[in-house]
Amino acid sequence: MKQKTIRRAAAALICAALFTAAAALGLFYNPDQMLADSLYQAPEALDGNIFVIGIDDRAMEDIGPYQTWGRDVMAMAIEALNADSENRPAAIGIDVLYTGETEADLDAWLAEAAGAYGNVVVASVANFGTELVTEDTGNFYLEDYAVLSYEEPYDALKAVTTQGHINAMYDQDGVLRHSILQIDLPDGRSIPSFSYAIYQKYAAANGLPTELDIPTDALHRFYVDYSALPGGFYEGISVSDLLAGDFPAEMFADAVVLIGPYAAGLSDYVTTAIDRASLMYGVEYQANIIHQMVHQSFKAEVSDTLQAALLFVLSAACLWFFLGRKLRWAVPVWLVVALGSILSCKGLYSAGYVLHPLWLPLTVTVFFAGAVAFNYVQAAVEKRRISNTFKRYVAPEIVGELLKEGTDALGLGGKLCDIAVLFVDIRGFTTMSEVLTPQEVVSILNRYLTLTTDCIMKNHGTLDKFVGDCTMAIWNAPIQQEDYVMNACKAALDMVEGSKALSQELLEKFGRTVSFGIGVHCGSAVVGNIGAEMRMDFTAIGDTVNTSARLEANAPAGKIYISRDVVDRLGDRIQTTSLGDGIALKGKAHKLEIFLLEGIAE
Repeated sequence: MKQKTIRRAAAALICAALFTAAAALGLFYNPDQMLADSLYQAPEALDGNIFVIGIDDRAMEDIGPYQTWGRDVMAMAIEALNADSENRPAAIGIDVLYTGETEADLDAWLAEAAGAYGNVVVASVANFGTELVTEDTGNFYLEDYAVLSYEEPYDALKAVTTQGHINAMYDQDGVLRHSILQIDLPDGRSIPSFSYAIYQKYAAANGLPTELDIPTDALHRFYVDYSALPGGFYEGISVSDLLAGDFPAEMFADAVVLIGPYAAGLSDYVTTAIDRASLMYGVEYQANIIHQMVHQSFKAEVSDTLQAALLFVLSAACLWFFLGRKLRWAVPVWLVVALGSILSCKGLYSAGYVLHPLWLPLTVTVFFAGAVAFNYVQAAVEKRRISNTFKRYVAPEIVGELLKEGTDALGLGGKLCDIAVLFVDIRGFTTMSEVLTPQEVVSILNRYLTLTTDCIMKNHGTLDKFVGDCTMAIWNAPIQQEDYVMNACKAALDMVEGSKALSQELLEKFGRTVSFGIGVHCGSAVVGNIGAEMRMDFTAIGDTVNTSARLEANAPAGKIYISRDVVDRLGDRIQTTSLGDGIALKGKAHKLEIFLLEGIAE
């Protein structure tokens, strides 16, 4: 049992280590992220204070192809939004890059319109790449996310507006789940994100905190908690509506208004965690982040190292439990751990923590399935072992019961049982063997032993052993049986009856005959595998066995001697004749009353 426990623990630790390593190395990444997206990201009711105005197909139909637009278009749009002094937006975000100078008058117009009200944020972008960095010590290394260049608005526009970068960094599966809070430029400047710069203007106008404590990683990234599906912030208002003055200005009062590409032909769209099947325009992505900042629903991503450690401990414990466990115990534990971990991840996300929701459920499910398969194979092997061990000793019915009971029924090491014991010996065999050839002796012996074995099996007994021409059998072990004492008596009577025909056959063939002497007793004995590790026998030992052997030794040819204990248990169900208690059995201090078994009562 100790060795089994050690092997089970070792298997659990090794398998848990392998799956933990697989999870940490990202082998579960894609399905884990798919589950995380569906579990964590869901649309919610919006406040109605963030709006997207689209550079959409209708605008391009009314104004012309986007590539032909001058900067006066955006200048007029800004002026239209700020025309009503009582309904001006708190922040206007222009999700368009205006780098370099074009037509001087149009550039000046846009700068004048953007700077007149102090509520405009314009976009900038950094270009990342790999750069060789040399330290003061002379050492050098490759920096993967080095800022190679930075594009910002032309000087006149830059001077009168706030800038924010619109860079996005996709996860390895091509889905946008993070936003870059700030970018550190080589010249020492830190550029906030476009969404954060807009939020700060909105917060200042509405009495909200302008500085937020946002959990970020080493690259200044934070997890995006999306609140709207594609189209959620878009009310169908186009830039052409602004230019025509056909829009509800009061709707934008003290709100956030984002203007950006909103047409497939402009190629400004991303794949997001809230809806992987539909593309979201970049301006909507910015709107989702601003909404998250307004509500301060930030999520801290739990360390992979900590999650891997928890995965190792919990999965090892589960596999250790599953191995060798019946399904009625294993299934509830599997369901509780697998479903409970998913629900816990959902609950912790609501509390502000992001975990890998698939790591533990997947690992535990694989371990559960593997343990069930292993337990099944092990049970099949165990059944075969039991069957091979006992099929030569016991009746098929008993073998079947042993297979149901499992190894516990074997009573390894011995256990105290109440049993019936039968000994049967061939009378006259020694004399006959002196005058017959060895081949003839073996042939006769095999015929008699086959007869005794058949009678034992027929009556559901366990063949214990052959000792020369003697046969020993027990009942009610290795499993409990009903009416086992009667079955022992029936087997004895069958032997006597069967020996008559066999004796006549031997008389005709060899001119000699033999018969049986049989003894039956019942009582307590130790039953089990007795012996040494290298050689053991399944047998019974004790006074009950010795008494049965002494009864057989005193029984004349063709007679069955039984004890008072057998008679007391069977009563008038058998026909007996008392031989009195004057017969002393060898090795017994007191004389025992012996009965001659004559038959079964009608």
